[in-house]
Amino acid sequence: MNNEQVDQVLIALRRIIRAIDLHSKKLVQQYGVTGPQALVLKRIIDYKEVPAGILARDVNLSQATVTSILDRLERHDYVQRIPSQDDKRKVLVRATPAAVKIFENAPPLLQEEFISAYKKLENWEQNLILSTLQRIASMMDAKEIEASPFLTIRDATE
Repeated sequence: MNNEQVDQVLIALRRIIRAIDLHSKKLVQQYGVTGPQALVLKRIIDYKEVPAGILARDVNLSQATVTSILDRLERHDYVQRIPSQDDKRKVLVRATPAAVKIFENAPPLLQEEFISAYKKLENWEQNLILSTLQRIASMMDAKEIEASPFLTIRDATE
């Protein structure tokens, strides 16, 4: 690989990072929620009511991270925590009408667009992309970094 190819790879990586960053900023500016908050809210809306543990599993985040996100969403009146009718020890999370309204007008989350395009690829193309990205993560010594499958720039507290 010559220097021009290396430059093109680095430019492509930078474009990916920039696209994620711009999408995240747009969510905050237009809808007042971060990418992780939007992802969590969307799953809550899908479920109607859900325990935080199931939510954490579904969005591939730790229970502590989801609790922190829920705390922020609750402060902004986007979610309510309510006792379960079946088991009073269990707390369920429900989206408020304000949260539902966000998703009536919001664009699809970046990973939803990616997933849709990715699923249209042939199996060999999907495998090639997966293999290449795994190799890039390894080359960047990032294979041990914990990550969830959503495309957003996150601050350290989220």
